[in-house]
Order: sequence, then C-alpha cells, then structure tokens
Amino acid sequence: MGLDREWMRGAAPLAVMTLLADGEMYGYELVEALEARSGGLLEMGQSTVYPLLYTLEKKGHLAPHWRQADSGRRRKYYRLTAEGRAWMNEQRGQFERLVTALRRLGDSGSGAPEPAEAP
Repeated sequence: MGLDREWMRGAAPLAVMTLLADGEMYGYELVEALEARSGGLLEMGQSTVYPLLYTLEKKGHLAPHWRQADSGRRRKYYRLTAEGRAWMNEQRGQFERLVTALRRLGDSGSGAPEPAEAP
C-alpha cells in the first residue's frame, strides 16, 4: 500500500534526492530503487519521476550528464549539486521536526472526551 497522493507529492523530491545522495542514478534506476528501498511505500512510475527530475534540475538541485551504458544506449544520469545537497539537508531537518511534533501530539493524548457508546 502506497502513500496518499498528497503525502507522496510532498515526499517525492526528498526521497529522490536522498537516493541521489548515495551516488548518481538514471531515471528508471531511480524508479526501481524508490520502490525497492522503501518496501513499496514510495512506488512511483516513470511518469511521476521524470517530471520531478526535470523540475529539480531547473531549480539547480540536480546536475545531469549523459553516459553510454554497456548496451550502447545513452542514459541521462543525475547527481546532486552543492545547492541540492544543502536543500535536501534542510528538508530532512524540517521533516524530522514534523515527525517529532506529531509524535508529541500522540504522546500527550488528545484531551478530547471518549466517544459515547451507541445505545
């Protein structure tokens, strides 16, 4: 089971850039790694990942370059730029603060009365 569409939209850039922090990858390789390394939770198709890569490239977060595969096919590889790495680290920090705040909310109890039982 994947994430709700809105959660996925927010998580996708950080997820892609987190994978690229480990080293450069080409688009389809990212699609497969997102699914495999997230246990299927961050499953995104090519129609989602490629536009995201183009957007991150336009923002200066990714630097692409072409490389020829063993098969002879040319592939566009992406790697983080220094700006992209800084942005990713800031986003990770914000995400961690959000998770901490949500845990605190759950740990403190809702303060709301328990729902009444049906007659």
